[in-house]
Amino acid sequence: MNKIDRPNGALARNVRRLGHLDLPGAGQVTIAGHFAYVGHIPNKQQLGTSIVDIADPANPRLVASVTLDDPASHSHKVRVAGGLMLVNHERNATPAGRRAEQMPGVRRELREALGREPTRAELAQKLSLNEADIVEIEAAEKQPYRNGGFRIYDLADPAKPKLIHHQLTGGVGVHRFDMDERYAYISTEMDGFIGAMLVIYDLRDPQRPQEVSRWWLPGQHIAAGEKPNWSGKRHRLHHALRFGNEMFASCWHGGFRIVDVADLSKPKTVASYNYHPPFPEPTHTVMPVPGKIGGKRIALTIDEEDQAQSANEEAARRGRPHAGISVFDVSDYAAVKPLSLFEVSELDSPFARTPGARFGAHQFHERMTGTLVYAVWFGGGLRIIDVADPMAPREVGYFIPEPVGGRKAPQSNDVMLDSRGLIYVVDRRVGFDVLEFNGH
Repeated sequence: MNKIDRPNGALARNVRRLGHLDLPGAGQVTIAGHFAYVGHIPNKQQLGTSIVDIADPANPRLVASVTLDDPASHSHKVRVAGGLMLVNHERNATPAGRRAEQMPGVRRELREALGREPTRAELAQKLSLNEADIVEIEAAEKQPYRNGGFRIYDLADPAKPKLIHHQLTGGVGVHRFDMDERYAYISTEMDGFIGAMLVIYDLRDPQRPQEVSRWWLPGQHIAAGEKPNWSGKRHRLHHALRFGNEMFASCWHGGFRIVDVADLSKPKTVASYNYHPPFPEPTHTVMPVPGKIGGKRIALTIDEEDQAQSANEEAARRGRPHAGISVFDVSDYAAVKPLSLFEVSELDSPFARTPGARFGAHQFHERMTGTLVYAVWFGGGLRIIDVADPMAPREVGYFIPEPVGGRKAPQSNDVMLDSRGLIYVVDRRVGFDVLEFNGH
């Protein structure tokens, strides 16, 4: 029988906690050797990256902290490979968050509908904001940002990372990325494009990264006369993951693409599928399942619960599907087929309707080795799903951490596994957990 218990105040099934740290809110965790590298959500202390010794999983130990020297930026994503640590450098959002990204498109739509420039009150109503938010967004639009990009650190001594280069890109900078020992696959804004696109860099000389190629969605290259058929930055690259000679690219409200990179200098789209609408939350990550299942090649997407539920929004969201995981048959690139969905019910977490907190999917561990998916669900904690039957994904374990640091709900934000099979989960507000799955 599957045991359900409450270790240290958490809710769990088939998962137990081995260790914990009250690290500040984090956007991403990556593991290399016996160290965890944690990228932090924007904060007043300008903390960018924490490095944690996890040799003893029961007693994780902070060994280094990397801070930012630019109060207008944050560094909440981190990856490690080949003795290098890469972190993003991105402009801090206004208090309106991602709704600020919709401003250009909404302004254009209202201008065309009204035959004049919209007022701040009209913009605020359209974006479900107040006029003070509009003033802040307009002020941010007038302030040029020149520090967007990514930073490269030498990890000869993981406890003493050494900055060796700051690569500038463009726009608001880099949000998320993938890397290996030779290349960095950067999702960034660039001059002449609308929204983030892919830029691939050669890291052979990490002090002087060399651009190899670019890939974007048709309509993004506005400087070349392309015209998007969407508003604002709704269609853009969230990030692309490399698997062999292919990259799996999540494109926000544009669904996903599979990109052939057999010739890295000439990325070529070979498959495309968009399921927005009807599903309202954007595609955060897409990845293939290893091997084939029943002779079919299977891919998974996970959407992001994008808008936090404030007291005013909670009632309005009822009846709207939460972000979840979708399963696809990608055996035939010309005819990608949706197979199934996996969602977590609001009944499965006591934090499902906590005002000001998100509940829904966000991210999964990006490199599967079997058929288990390790996914974080904001207020739903960690969910472990078996996709051995692609038509019927089945949950086999979960772990919902207790709120810490005076918070009303956990906000599990990212997850990664190490070579021992241990699970690392970071919280968007506060928390770092080392977990172990007990099997099923």
